Amino acid sequence: MREQGTANRDQGSERSLELLLRQSVPRIEDEAELDRDLWPAMLHRLEERRKVHVPWFDWVLAGGLAAALAFFPAWIPVLLYYL
Repeated sequence: MREQGTANRDQGSERSLELLLRQSVPRIEDEAELDRDLWPAMLHRLEERRKVHVPWFDWVLAGGLAAALAFFPAWIPVLLYYL
């Protein structure tokens, strides 16, 4: 069972903790507004992520693989096995 004295001490420490938190965290104004609208910037970032940038040497490697498979079609099952 809890004693009455410890309950008062706990409430006092909670209030002092609450007071310390209120002092350390700055108050946010209820009517605070942003300097600018963030939604257009978010849409711009999403559009940038959709664009895929493939370097030129990746296209060269893909073309070389396609040419090799065209000249040596027996390699197709081997390639599929290792994929």
